[in-house]
Amino acid sequence: METYDLRSFDDEKELVAAIRDETDGRGPDAVIDAVGTEAHGSAAAKLAQQATAIMPRKLSGPLAERFSIDRLAALYTAIDLVRRGGTISLSGVYGGMADPMPMLTLFDKQIQMRMGQANVRRWSDDIIPYLTDEDPLGVEDFATHRVPLSQAPHAYEMFQRKQDGAVKVLMQP
Repeated sequence: METYDLRSFDDEKELVAAIRDETDGRGPDAVIDAVGTEAHGSAAAKLAQQATAIMPRKLSGPLAERFSIDRLAALYTAIDLVRRGGTISLSGVYGGMADPMPMLTLFDKQIQMRMGQANVRRWSDDIIPYLTDEDPLGVEDFATHRVPLSQAPHAYEMFQRKQDGAVKVLMQP
């Protein structure tokens, strides 16, 4: 199974074209959107999110909950990519209640949507020893940056902008 990272392409259209070439124009059987609301997308959605952030909490809270706008670029790319009759697994978290979904496209392409939070509690007791016993899975290597907690604002900005190869940042007290 091939995996593709959008960061290695100039834009979404280039990614879609590359994957279509690899699948004889069909598209993949399944696409996973693990990005969610942090996806960089619409400038208007970003502006709306920033506007509610500077409003008083009594006003912004109800508005953000009822009319929040997710940035759906990753989801729209997944819908564009997946083959007719394919499956999109959505583990990225979206919180908006007023976002338009391209229902006609989803229906026309007969796309199956699988989504929800990961049900990890069932497995966590079994998995924790593999993560803590002398690091046999190499999870320590996942972190691209380690910073003191005092540098958290800079680390969040670096991660969001994907600067300096930031993929996983660990903050240490």
